[in-house]
Amino acid sequence: MKTLFLILIFFITQSCSFDNKSGIWNNENVISDKEIDSFNEFKKLSSDNKIFNENIPVKKDFNFELIQILKNQDWSDIFYDSTNNLKNFSFNETNNLTFKSKKLTRNRINNYILYKDQKIVAWDEEGNIIIFSIKKNKILKKFNFYKKKFKKLKKKLNIILQDDTLYVSDNLGYLYALNYKNYNVLWAKNYKIPFRSNIKIIKNKLVAANQNNDLIFFDKNSGEKLNIIPTEETTVKNEFINSVSFYKEILFFLNTYGSLYSINTDSMRINWFINLNQTTDINPSNLFYGSDLVINKNYVVISSNDFTYIININDGTIINKLNFSFKVKPLIINKYLFLVTKNNYLISWDLKRNKIIYSYNINQKIADFLNIQKKKINVKNIMMINSKLFVFLNNSYILKFSVKGSLEEINKMPSKINTNPIFANDQMLFISHKNQINILN
Repeated sequence: MKTLFLILIFFITQSCSFDNKSGIWNNENVISDKEIDSFNEFKKLSSDNKIFNENIPVKKDFNFELIQILKNQDWSDIFYDSTNNLKNFSFNETNNLTFKSKKLTRNRINNYILYKDQKIVAWDEEGNIIIFSIKKNKILKKFNFYKKKFKKLKKKLNIILQDDTLYVSDNLGYLYALNYKNYNVLWAKNYKIPFRSNIKIIKNKLVAANQNNDLIFFDKNSGEKLNIIPTEETTVKNEFINSVSFYKEILFFLNTYGSLYSINTDSMRINWFINLNQTTDINPSNLFYGSDLVINKNYVVISSNDFTYIININDGTIINKLNFSFKVKPLIINKYLFLVTKNNYLISWDLKRNKIIYSYNINQKIADFLNIQKKKINVKNIMMINSKLFVFLNNSYILKFSVKGSLEEINKMPSKINTNPIFANDQMLFISHKNQINILN
């Protein structure tokens, strides 16, 4: 009943290795016709169903205006900050392995880690939260919240760190706060419906969503519910996880039905919402394959099954709908969008001028760089480091591109990466496939 009601509201509001031996190869309010005609390359990026696969070179006289390189100190949110966007991080780039820990756990570790005060926070599918001191080179605590009756169940934890407190939600419906220095549970609630999103902290509120696509505001100090915003529910669950992000006083929520909501964080009321699910069959069983949303000032960037959307942060207007999508979270640096498409094109887009800067086939770039036959790579992550674009591959190679899209280096990591890498104190930190902490500088 809730889904039908929301659908009715929606319709009403809408009318208002790089060779075989190395092992690296692996497997709608758009801009006007006048604006489109002013950009030759944009014709190749139309909103039809043809998959984009064009090489568009950067203009020789084009210069990027990048933000200052940041020497980061900690990493308290799995997506770095409230906007889910990254910065231009500093890194010594000697690629020397300066630290390797012992094995943290026998169990599968989550894809993300947190870092603060020379301590790594990691967690595994058994529900263990592992606090590791780099300075002391040892595990300070392996905390498990769960009783024996939950021992055989795989836990999917969502964690965020603020001050001395870890806030944790899980796929069993628990929400709790843990002091990560003295390991005391400050409060715990069982809401019984599995949580299915990242967590954000907004002043005195925690924000998270459950598998029914309910967005919930909690009191940070007690875990009590402050408000629930029900959104469209899907009967069939896929791999996409609800995505939550916020900028200033506005929270953005992308649910598994494909709807993006803008919500005032003070009043906890909806400003606007749009649906990005392209199917013509409006049915709760339809699957939406989206991405983590990323915000930068006036823009929200989202990828759906087949398209990338650039959306006005103030009113939900679709500034552009581009016929490519991405698997790994993109970057917005200053006014520039950098992303890797599902078919492995490195693209840079000028958000202010609303036009493409360049597009290059990464597979071909690698083949040309190594003078070998083109094959396919599997991308894990893209980040900006020292004003260069670092593309991390699942087989633990790193491609280093200039900001203009020229492939400059191909480096192999000392061990296979398990978690997404983070950068702090000019160092790169990650957990390997052997569940060991690795630090490079």
